[in-house]
Amino acid sequence: MSLTAKPVAAAPSQARRARRPRQDWIAVAFLAPAVLILAVFLIYPLIANFRLSFVDWNGLGNTARNVGWNNWLELSRDAVFVRALGNNALLAVLSILIQLPLGLLLAVALGRASRGSAFLRIVYVVPLLMSSVAIGTVFRNLYDPNFGAINVGLRALHLDALAQDWLGDPRFALLSVIAVICWQSIPFYMLLFMAGLSSMPAELSEAATLDGASPRVVFWRITLPFLQGTIRSAAVLSLIGALRYFDLVYVMTGGGPTNASELMATYMYRTVFSGFNIGYGAAISSAMFLIVVVVAGLALRLTRRYQTEV
Repeated sequence: MSLTAKPVAAAPSQARRARRPRQDWIAVAFLAPAVLILAVFLIYPLIANFRLSFVDWNGLGNTARNVGWNNWLELSRDAVFVRALGNNALLAVLSILIQLPLGLLLAVALGRASRGSAFLRIVYVVPLLMSSVAIGTVFRNLYDPNFGAINVGLRALHLDALAQDWLGDPRFALLSVIAVICWQSIPFYMLLFMAGLSSMPAELSEAATLDGASPRVVFWRITLPFLQGTIRSAAVLSLIGALRYFDLVYVMTGGGPTNASELMATYMYRTVFSGFNIGYGAAISSAMFLIVVVVAGLALRLTRRYQTEV
């Protein structure tokens, strides 16, 4: 009996092995376009950018001159780049401390609201739908020291001492722009937390409420632990976004005054497109890429214990 069973059991296995090469080729055929696009639009530009960081070139003709590690050595001593890196770090910290709690607060409040919640969701999402250039232009006018609505309102309330040159004073320029960045980004995190809340079983909070738990206890003991994976994802996204931020800062201040609101991305842009220093600009962008990759990797590793299915 056992002598006849062996060929019968081996037949399906041989058939699976015969089908496997075909399945592998199908998988390769489906993945090839994506790999090709990544190679052309991501990997090749990264390698080319690293190569440019070792030359001195103004972007015109074949005048590129190999300077070895000079651009990187100069970058390590560049006070403007160090200040831009510090501004990026401050933006990352304030983004996480402001955007995430307010986004979570709005998500929980809208989740509990019944009447008018759909309308409020649309209203709160409007900043996310607006162009960053349009937002920057509007707030640049609102911050105008003479005719801006903010200073006009403060003077109308007899608070003249609080009226400032919000974008022209180095003490307030970066914080003024960060306030606008938070205003624009909070709706994104609100939507993210609302998606996380929608996956939370209602029985959890209902059972706690029946046991006498107050809404505050339900939030701290049930809702917040359930959202720890979503909070982790939001924090990493906020961190990465802050380290490579560009558009609103460039539109509102251009990195000024006196580099007070300079970020790594705005410094790289000015170096390449205003200073025509392609090699040094490539070194800045390569350093920015390495910093983002290292910081994001560390953040993901350090918060791995909070990883859950969202």
